[in-house]
Amino acid sequence: MKRIVALFLAFLPLVISAQDKTLRLDYIFYGNNKSSGIALSEMRSIDGWAGRRNNMDALPLKGNGQITLLGSDGRVLYRSSFSSLFQEWQATEEATQVTRAFENVFLVPMPQEPAEVCVNLFDTHGRSVASLVHPVNPDDILIRPVTAAPPCRELMINGPADKCIDVVIVAEGYTSQEMESFYSHAGTAMKSILEHEPFKSLKNRFNFRAVGLESPVSGVSIPAQCLWDDTPLHSHFNTFYSDRYLTTLHVKDLHDALGTVPYEHIIILANTDNYGGGGIYNSYTLTTARHPLFKPVVVHEFGHSFAGLADEYYYDDQYSDYYHSDYEPWEQNITTMFDFRSKWEDIMGHNGVGLIEGGGYRSKGVWRGCQDCRMKTNTAKGFCPVCQRAIERMIRFYTD
Repeated sequence: MKRIVALFLAFLPLVISAQDKTLRLDYIFYGNNKSSGIALSEMRSIDGWAGRRNNMDALPLKGNGQITLLGSDGRVLYRSSFSSLFQEWQATEEATQVTRAFENVFLVPMPQEPAEVCVNLFDTHGRSVASLVHPVNPDDILIRPVTAAPPCRELMINGPADKCIDVVIVAEGYTSQEMESFYSHAGTAMKSILEHEPFKSLKNRFNFRAVGLESPVSGVSIPAQCLWDDTPLHSHFNTFYSDRYLTTLHVKDLHDALGTVPYEHIIILANTDNYGGGGIYNSYTLTTARHPLFKPVVVHEFGHSFAGLADEYYYDDQYSDYYHSDYEPWEQNITTMFDFRSKWEDIMGHNGVGLIEGGGYRSKGVWRGCQDCRMKTNTAKGFCPVCQRAIERMIRFYTD
């Protein structure tokens, strides 16, 4: 009996140390190819907590960065990992010439008592290159509440936020007259994701909602065509001068637009037939909704943003390598063979799983698990067994 009580008390602070509210933390990441910095921009509060209730003090993946909420006694109340557009940009040629700043927003449970938040950024060898520790007082009068309630349509609700993974799909570049088209596209995006295993078998663990964010103009910006549209999220193609890389740098605008809608993962649909997209782990998926390849692309990009999967294609013309022979990537679907035992060695030879060289933008020195996969091509039938297992582990981490 004493052992049972002791175990209960050991886990109790993880439950009672947070309110049923969300602390939204807005940061600026800044630097260049040689330096990184983190600055706190603002703290906001949202009624309700749509994040996970399980494994609060654990991480499913290392990520390129981590955020940790610590109680006054130093105990971990919540942890999460992420990637950022800023860290991708640091590997570009432009980062050798200029210092830039990027917005980042993270959601953590609101503590009941004064606490600390620690943010860490890692380089491509997994070494900490920037950190920020700052206090959080839940009674701080300058923590501004979020009150906006945008138009929201429920696409699929399987349970309350504390039981399911809440995904929100957001309109970008849709006028008021095009809103029904957006809701149709949002339904297509959801169905496309849920047609793929393991999302299909575990779809009862997800909630999907759509936010019809109205735009004064139709479409999104394409700088290469000298086209700049004043859309609510200011998204654009040609990110890092890549024609098909579609992102938004205005992450605070994105979260402002979502207001009080329960959400944990974000999919943005751009109202354009121009090909492209982007997915950033624990940040957002952004993809075109009118291109013929919309369905496979939104699934691919959600593989990035939800499960932290790496690209399995390669072209060997990037300015700087993301992956190195003396460090094992944290992404679960590629390996440099530095620590292959931690990846898919245990399922080698099953269902076509092996070691195929080429992945992570490199034709040599990085290996993937299967010949084809949704993370490699748009023509693949679905996720390969390696990626399926990685996604299932993520779903169960959130919900088991």
